[in-house]
Amino acid sequence: MVGARGFEPPTPASRTQCSTRLSYAPTSDGGGRFLCAFPVLRNRVSQIDHGFRKSGFPSCVSPSKQGKLFPHSMVSMARYLITSALPYINGIKHLGNLAGSMLPADVHARFRRLSGDEVLFLCATDEHGTPAELAAAEAGQDVATYCADQHEIQKRACAGFALSFDHFGRSSNAPNHALTQHFCARLLAAGLIEERVTQQIYSPTDQRFLPDRYVEGTCPHCSFERARGDQCDNCGRLLDPTDLVAPRSKISGATDLEIRDTAHLWLRQPLMADRIRTWVEAARDWPHLARSIAFKWLDEGLQDRAITRDLSWGIRVLEGDAPRPGFDHKVFYVWFDAPIEYIACAQEWAAASALEDGAWQRWWRTDCGAEDVTYVQFMGKDNVAFHTVSFPVTIMGSGEPWKLVDRLKAFNWVTWYGGKFSTSEKRGIFMDQALELLPADYWRWYLMANAPESADAPFTLEHFQQSVNSDLANVFGNLINRITRFCAARFDGRIPEAGADGPLETDLWAEAATRLASLTECHGAMEFRKAAAETRALWALGNEYLQQAAPWTAIRSDPDRAATGVRTGLNFCAFLAIISQPFIPATGEKVLAALDVSESRRAWPQPGIPERAFLVPGSGIASLEVLFKKIEDSDITDWQIRFGAGE
Repeated sequence: MVGARGFEPPTPASRTQCSTRLSYAPTSDGGGRFLCAFPVLRNRVSQIDHGFRKSGFPSCVSPSKQGKLFPHSMVSMARYLITSALPYINGIKHLGNLAGSMLPADVHARFRRLSGDEVLFLCATDEHGTPAELAAAEAGQDVATYCADQHEIQKRACAGFALSFDHFGRSSNAPNHALTQHFCARLLAAGLIEERVTQQIYSPTDQRFLPDRYVEGTCPHCSFERARGDQCDNCGRLLDPTDLVAPRSKISGATDLEIRDTAHLWLRQPLMADRIRTWVEAARDWPHLARSIAFKWLDEGLQDRAITRDLSWGIRVLEGDAPRPGFDHKVFYVWFDAPIEYIACAQEWAAASALEDGAWQRWWRTDCGAEDVTYVQFMGKDNVAFHTVSFPVTIMGSGEPWKLVDRLKAFNWVTWYGGKFSTSEKRGIFMDQALELLPADYWRWYLMANAPESADAPFTLEHFQQSVNSDLANVFGNLINRITRFCAARFDGRIPEAGADGPLETDLWAEAATRLASLTECHGAMEFRKAAAETRALWALGNEYLQQAAPWTAIRSDPDRAATGVRTGLNFCAFLAIISQPFIPATGEKVLAALDVSESRRAWPQPGIPERAFLVPGSGIASLEVLFKKIEDSDITDWQIRFGAGE
């Protein structure tokens, strides 16, 4: 509902279209399908199916005849809106960016889809602000061309890491422009935005005002000499350019800077402080890190925040269809318009999917069905303040029924040999470089198994090597390759039919059920380190079983016992591939395909004793190459030289 004049509230008819009414119809093959009462949502049901299949699971499947718990019925599926902090446009993102927002968001989205929930997973490039202009100038491009090119580069890198976004949008697209104007108008009408004349740094040499990152200088709080005009990267304090000691122009290096008057719009955050505090106090599902940052800002007292800048690239400040008087050369501050892109991205998704407006509104407006949505945000700790204060002020202050975040997962930093990863200073390993070295699953596993949840997480190539070789190569990969090769050599590559389960198999699946319950709980709570540890423990359990069953020994004296060991081992490998999909989706898919696990059996196992028979006895399996090659010491030496490890 974004037209030429901006955002239009939903009509009574569109509100009806937003409602969700699904019925479930069994089919003759033991599965089923959803029936939708409203034409506007019929395409959406297909989109749900498509989204689930990204994680290897078709949504419309009833419980299998052989297993009571696999997969569950989708009639009462929950709905999850998941957003990742928007990666900034000024270059490919490093592994720290990936680990602090996009990757954990993807792991959670995959888990939710596999669990049968309806998921809309959104992200976009954040394309406005000073860094975009500076990066474009450095690249010798106009800003629009630079942003278009960089969006495609980042989109490819995200695809390379198998990030399963339903849509990867752009904050410079038309929906965000219209919504930003809409929110500004609503806040102005509510008295939450006012125009003020303030002082700002002006450079006679550059003949322009220098907002934010166009100014560098010494931080007044920690004396860091390369603090930016909006934030100090050393101590993390937010700044204004006029706060800097010995400021200089980022464009020319000029120091003959002046303070001049300029008019800007200010968001009157203190007027919303009580509502924001009440909302944060009720947010019991947020991790301690997110709540502590929000309360720190509230306890120190919210400040009015300028939401416009003297820049040429960005969303123009309009009054009707024309520039606001005196604002011809001003745009909205990137931190005002960027979070609005979460909503605009849903509009982009609906348009790209040829859906009507009701499709996105049922995720974002509580008067259109979003009251039953659980909204989860993922971000690094430096973004928390904007998402717990400024953006909520914007959408609450509008007086409209927008969906607020329910669960906010915040992360600390991933450090590079004790220092910070840095996009601007090109320090660390970046997403495209990582994919040149190794497939995505190596990096996905390591970064989530060592996620910076309770504290900063140091990244070193040596620890990366140790983790990959131990967890992926020696434990998971070795188990899969050993049992599939033995099956190929001694059972002609077919699932053995002989033999019966005994106490060893009973104990295996009982222990697996206990571990599975814990793993499911960890994923649901978004505790990624713990989820990885439980996944690793299940991999180890499979190896322990294989060592005890020892089919390569039993084959000589008790072929039936060997057959049981191989059949159970292969079924357990299928189970492991399924529960490993959120972390290592490409490898999970590869194993499931080789074992010929049907699509109807690839959903997340439900509580209780897991399904034992994923595979059909007598059916064939395909050969598998080594799943994870070990990282050699010589590789580490080469990479240390290439990336300046420890420098």
